[in-house]
Amino acid sequence: MPTETTLLVDHLDTPLGRLAIIVGDGRLCSVGWTDGHPRMERTLGAATTLAPASNPGGLTAALRAYFGGDVSAIDGLPVDPRGTEFQRVVWRALRDIPCGETISYGTLARRIGNANAVRAVGLANGANPVAVIVPCHRVIGSQGTLTGYGAGLARKRWLLAHEQAQAPARSFSSRDRSACNRR
Repeated sequence: MPTETTLLVDHLDTPLGRLAIIVGDGRLCSVGWTDGHPRMERTLGAATTLAPASNPGGLTAALRAYFGGDVSAIDGLPVDPRGTEFQRVVWRALRDIPCGETISYGTLARRIGNANAVRAVGLANGANPVAVIVPCHRVIGSQGTLTGYGAGLARKRWLLAHEQAQAPARSFSSRDRSACNRR
């Protein structure tokens, strides 16, 4: 019989709807819009209890600042997404996509060293439980089209426009540039 886990949950009203922020041991386990809660519940598993909390670990405040225009406010937020080793590799690579930029699924597959894993990368991207902080919205189709986003393409479009409008100037090399969401 699995042991029950208690995680903290807070909510934040954003321009895109109400966001649920789920935290365990000071790290984000799941972040998503409340109209997608069944998916979040499947992600967390049946042996989890959610206890209401106000701004656990300052994580809600960081997300509020992000939506308020400080896109760097979520840089380095601690995450603990539950997934397979392959999914975690993809999710770490997502955090290396600079804020305000996009890449294709194929490019992401090449970045993780498995150019033939485009479909698997897409599936891992779609299974990302930590929306916004692990920026799956920055991955687009090979022709530059907006494709697949579990929270809807309108939200993906808004997030990209928000980051592009707020991202710091890119006058320095990409190697020195801080991604919007470093680990």
